Amino acid sequence: MLSVGDKAPQFKLNDQDGNPVQLFDFKGQKLVIYFYPKDQTPGCIKEACSFRDNIEAYKKHDIAVLGVSIDSEKSHQNFIKKQDLNFPLLADVEKEMVNSYEVWGEKSMYGRKYMGVFRKTFLINETGLIDKIYEKVKVATHAEDVLTDWEIS
Repeated sequence: MLSVGDKAPQFKLNDQDGNPVQLFDFKGQKLVIYFYPKDQTPGCIKEACSFRDNIEAYKKHDIAVLGVSIDSEKSHQNFIKKQDLNFPLLADVEKEMVNSYEVWGEKSMYGRKYMGVFRKTFLINETGLIDKIYEKVKVATHAEDVLTDWEIS
């Protein structure tokens, strides 16, 4: 299990435009990595828009934000366009990052079990260590909650 104080797992994935993004790109900078189940679903829209609406506060404090799901680059492009998102979404179609960050597993909805991405967020500090892990997320206020926890709101 990943814990606070652990070194964040390395990753290299494409963003919505096919550009490779890796953890090393954010060395010396704080990073929010939020995992979400699926583009264009109600909870995921609320969470993404929460980050969109607060992105200037993140930028002001040199904090990068990355959204990650197992959706394709094309799906991410559509999501970004439709919701006017202003931060990158990483396409983990091979499930490499969701596995290394331990957010892929068995879920249950209406009594039906299936495999999927858990909604979970990691705050990574400037040295690449995990500062905080959000196991439970309030989608509508998540971006503000993160800012408050990093005491920069």
